[in-house]
Amino acid sequence: MKGTRMKAIGNSKLICISVLLAAGLMACDKPGSAEVAGKKIDQTVDEAGKKIGETIDEAGKKLDEKSVKTGLAIDDAEISVKVKAAIFAEPGLKTLQISVDTVKGVVTLSGSVDSLPSSDRAEALASAVAGVKKVENRLVPKLVR
Repeated sequence: MKGTRMKAIGNSKLICISVLLAAGLMACDKPGSAEVAGKKIDQTVDEAGKKIGETIDEAGKKLDEKSVKTGLAIDDAEISVKVKAAIFAEPGLKTLQISVDTVKGVVTLSGSVDSLPSSDRAEALASAVAGVKKVENRLVPKLVR
């Protein structure tokens, strides 16, 4: 009995769909209604296409901006590593007390060193690294007693 009932429900659905399709086709027989519907669909598709295009352009611009910012961050990190390596390789500089920070190619040295000549030497090493635009030397020489 359940199987017969399911078939009846399935047949009812098919009949309803057929009636709806027939009604739709009859509406298309009226002069101009199919053309009006077609034009509205075309208009909607065109507007949606324009909005999608604008959204894609906007997303592309944002990705380009992010790429530039990310590129700067990678370059800055690379510069910091190179400056630290140069300072670390220099005999006499206490690398553990010198911090290096780079933002848009501007290197900031901070911390403490044993003397003013050491501070000057760290600044000179940082200035010699490719990509460094400027060095802000905030190193503080310790007073030797």
